[in-house]
Amino acid sequence: MTIVKAKTKWTKSSDRKLSRVIELIRGKGALEAATILKFLPQKGARIVEKVLKSAIANARNNFKLDEAGLVVKEAYANKGVIMKRFQPRARGRAFPIKKRTSHVTICLEAK
Repeated sequence: MTIVKAKTKWTKSSDRKLSRVIELIRGKGALEAATILKFLPQKGARIVEKVLKSAIANARNNFKLDEAGLVVKEAYANKGVIMKRFQPRARGRAFPIKKRTSHVTICLEAK
């Protein structure tokens, strides 16, 4: 029961948007999850797909595991730092903007 992890930090997407994509791959086989992510139109799918491919590469190179026997055990997106900016508006006013970031973690387990 080997567990392989891959992470990305400071991703320019909110954790809520990434969580919607991550829910679709949790508990699936690694290759099936990669196929699902490839056909999703969301920007978050590209981010999660990169992390998943990194986890598969870690399993192959560091632990000598077969890709077909890997299952997505854990997958989650945590909140990162929120960068606060201001949007200029009419009559000299300004509205605040929150640029949200997140951290994505994927754990694979060998069957």
